[in-house]
Amino acid sequence: MKDALERFCDFMGTGTIMIWFLLSLIYLFLREKRKPRRILFVYLPVIVLLLYFNPLFAEGFNRLVEPEVYFRFCWLLPIIAVIAYSAVTIFEGLKGRASVCFGAAVLALILFSGKLVYSSPLYSRAENLYHVPDSVVHICDAIEVPGREVMALFPRELILYVRQYSALVCMPYGREVTKIYDPMDALVNSEVIDLEELVPMTRQRQCHYAVFRQEQKFKGAPADYGWEVFLETDGYVVYRDTEVELIIPEEAVQSLK
Repeated sequence: MKDALERFCDFMGTGTIMIWFLLSLIYLFLREKRKPRRILFVYLPVIVLLLYFNPLFAEGFNRLVEPEVYFRFCWLLPIIAVIAYSAVTIFEGLKGRASVCFGAAVLALILFSGKLVYSSPLYSRAENLYHVPDSVVHICDAIEVPGREVMALFPRELILYVRQYSALVCMPYGREVTKIYDPMDALVNSEVIDLEELVPMTRQRQCHYAVFRQEQKFKGAPADYGWEVFLETDGYVVYRDTEVELIIPEEAVQSLK
């Protein structure tokens, strides 16, 4: 239950929206009399909350799937629908200046209830139709091999986008490293990367490529560890590990000719 509570707190963000949601639930419980709407906007959210914080349900859920995805159960909460419906219901009962003031208050709450998503280093404004950084498009297009998967090591700011753009470019770890410690991720995002420690890890996980920022500093020379520069683009350097075999399917060879 401690993990469930921590994940729920992370899901809440600043907490303002959740407070607004709970107040809306109370209001609709007291004022909404139409049964179909009570089921949708009151009973359903309450049932989801009771299940989420039920230790027996949490135990059973975590036996079936990875515990890290338990927070996705919160996505079943119709938070925006409940808030919107309660706000409209209140607004309909007001007239004149009171309705104007209430509408302004609702808009203010919407504006100040969260924080700009781009304040996180894990997100950036769309640069193309794929809604991923151009660097991800250029790197993935360069290292992709038709007909098979390749393994590539990426710095933390790119991992969320790679998995959205390409199904053929795999990574030795996913977005869980933003919350769960991984020794490889810690090395990759350190100020000076110790290649003597990192290279055995990448080879153990069969990484064909390793991507780093151009200004990244290393302890040791990449060439001394069998890493050759494969590509430089958009402020990143892509190294190819010559010690990790990359087999290209025959049909892919033919398509490239």
